Amino acid sequence: MSGLQDLKKNLFGGTTSVGRQFGMIFTLVAIILLFEVLTDGLTLTSGNLIAVVSQYSYILILAIGMLMVIVAGHIDLSVGSVAAFVGIVVAKAIQNFDVPWPLGIVLGLVVGALIGAWQGFWVAYIGVPAFIVTLAGMLLFRGGNQFIGNADTVPVPEGFRTIGAGYLPEGGPIAGYNNLTLLLGLIGCLAVAWREWQARKTRQEMGAEPTPLWISGVRLAVMVGVIIFATLRFAGGRVGTSLPVSGIILIGLVLIYSFYTRNTVSGRRIYAVGGNARAAELSGVKLQRVNFFVMTNMGILAALAGMIFVARSAASGPQDGLSWELDAIAAVFIGGAAVSGGLGTVSGSIVGGLVMALLNNGLQLMGVGVDLVQMIKGLVLLFAVALDVYNKSQGRFSVIDSITRPFRREGTPAAPAVPADAPRQSDKTPAAG
Repeated sequence: MSGLQDLKKNLFGGTTSVGRQFGMIFTLVAIILLFEVLTDGLTLTSGNLIAVVSQYSYILILAIGMLMVIVAGHIDLSVGSVAAFVGIVVAKAIQNFDVPWPLGIVLGLVVGALIGAWQGFWVAYIGVPAFIVTLAGMLLFRGGNQFIGNADTVPVPEGFRTIGAGYLPEGGPIAGYNNLTLLLGLIGCLAVAWREWQARKTRQEMGAEPTPLWISGVRLAVMVGVIIFATLRFAGGRVGTSLPVSGIILIGLVLIYSFYTRNTVSGRRIYAVGGNARAAELSGVKLQRVNFFVMTNMGILAALAGMIFVARSAASGPQDGLSWELDAIAAVFIGGAAVSGGLGTVSGSIVGGLVMALLNNGLQLMGVGVDLVQMIKGLVLLFAVALDVYNKSQGRFSVIDSITRPFRREGTPAAPAVPADAPRQSDKTPAAG
């Protein structure tokens, strides 16, 4: 294999998870560079990057939960309404009943869990399709938001606003930068280097052919370079701003849910159910428990996203959460999830969400009207997925194929559709990659 082919294989679809995800990151970088040119350098300014994370973190949090719902073979149309409902409940509890804002956050998470459990009960144990259950939930909780809030805005206290509008505190020996952000960037670089080393070590212990050392060096240099660049941008903003607290919450959730879906038995069962529910059930997976869990988890993350938005807006209002579910679903599908379920990654969904966020941000910086922004976003979503599917059918490099490859057996094409009443071998059930 030539050096160029070797580089492409390992960076854009090799056997390590880092390589498979790099293809989507490359697409994201291309979009960033395009708008950097079209906006005369405004896209990559510290202020704009900080604003993007602050403005879209709640959508990315929703995308994490939506990924698990879609992987399990369902859809959730109620997340925006649930987020708005929880936001007004928490705001009212703090304002009218003098609930301390930390307890208000706990209250919101509990309410979100109860809503998710309610919808999960109908989906998992009654058998009502999630589309219908969450469509009803979208109407129910949207009306609940307006009923409780009397179609008015309800402010929240300063402390509560920290989770949506706060930043890492200032202080430290390095002047001109936020030192805590620099520290997080350093930890990120060390973590990436350790992960690359561990991947090589694991392959050697298993007797597999290791990735060429120069390939690992290129991949590591690119990833560390991106982390350093982002760290300096977030740390070098105007005084009082840095990496938003909502961004830190998002990073924590990405790490937790990536580990859960990739490295735990219960996380892999979600992929098994979405890939072939009948085969998963025959292999001992409790379908009802899995479906109940993904819906309950979605309710919790929707509640968290709603509270972060309310905190950033300083008040809960009747228009909160409108069309959030569409943005979350788009992020998941752009990130490589399959409509039929069983495929997708947390990191891919985050990158897909960032693609939509930066597309929206770039168009706004160019002065494009809201109506055209929506039209362009819809066309980009359609053509991006269509082009990727075409490239895959022609045997060319495919971003979505590189993301979904870890869920298929090496050297075999994607399995064709199989009737629901025809069980498959359990050892062919997709697993998280």
